[in-house]
Amino acid sequence: MEWCLPSPCGLRAREVEVDKRIESEESGDEEGKKQAVRLVTDLSQQSLRDEQNGENSTEEAETPVDMETISLDPEAEDVDLNHFRIGKIEGFEVLKKVKTLCLRQNLIKRIENLEQLQTLRELDLYDNQIRKIENLESLVELEILDISFNVLRHIEGLDQFSQLKKLFLVNNKISKIENLSNLQMLQMLELGSNRIRVIENIDALANLDSLFLGKNKITKLQNLDALTNLTVLSIQNNRLTKIEGLQSLVNLRELYLSHNGIEVIEGLENNNKLTMLDIAANRIKKIENVSHLTELQEFWMNDNLVESWSDLDELKGAKNLETVYLERNPLQKDPQYRRKIMLTLPTVRQIDATFVRF
Repeated sequence: MEWCLPSPCGLRAREVEVDKRIESEESGDEEGKKQAVRLVTDLSQQSLRDEQNGENSTEEAETPVDMETISLDPEAEDVDLNHFRIGKIEGFEVLKKVKTLCLRQNLIKRIENLEQLQTLRELDLYDNQIRKIENLESLVELEILDISFNVLRHIEGLDQFSQLKKLFLVNNKISKIENLSNLQMLQMLELGSNRIRVIENIDALANLDSLFLGKNKITKLQNLDALTNLTVLSIQNNRLTKIEGLQSLVNLRELYLSHNGIEVIEGLENNNKLTMLDIAANRIKKIENVSHLTELQEFWMNDNLVESWSDLDELKGAKNLETVYLERNPLQKDPQYRRKIMLTLPTVRQIDATFVRF
């Protein structure tokens, strides 16, 4: 749902003018003082009008649609009601064969009235106003659930989903990983952009293939030993200072650790299957401890502190290496930057965002 609020540009211009008048007042200018008072009064009144107009336009834009105006096909298997301004889940019991129900970008505040949809395999509630995961007990065949971009504070109400394969809870207000032990068929878990501080309570997720925890407040890589089938791990934009706790992830193929506070490349001894390593935007001074990663295809290490060309020798064993990001390291100041990378790593086809010309 998108709506237009009063533009702040005019308001900001008036604020600047007020600042100038107040400045003259402080220097003893009586006329400036009078004008400043008038401008402040005008600005306050205008701000109040703008605020009231904004509230009125928002309320008008957010008026929920009458569900009786929406025609539902009882025979439909895929139902897409994206951005329909639906305020309440109701009237869906007529869907006897539905497998996919998309209710993205609506005004839904509560999960309810879905008990009859026992054929449902995928439920998409992305971008609503939902505060709690509830009333889903009857949807035992559900395989994909997306409640991203809502206002959830807890992971709960999922105990019955023994068949669930993908769970998306991105951009909520979740502070703790919990209540996932029954989701033993889960393959993908996406918890990015929340308030999580600790990786925990995921030991039962033995079939997990992909785990996304980017943009949280995690300080340590831990409690991952049970996830031996994991192939993708993303913990970008957190508060990590060390690469550790990955020794059991022997099937890991993609590792994303950019935008943290890591200082040394280490702890990857058992991750021989890595094809993608992203350690960009950290505090790393040296490329090291990666010579055994012979299956690497992409190596992202831009925005670090690497300055020695001899460090690139660590990547020579990766015969399928095609993409290397090293921009915004001290190395890039060398006028022969691209040429030296090409000579050292002849298989590379892309350096930073530019393809190599032959």
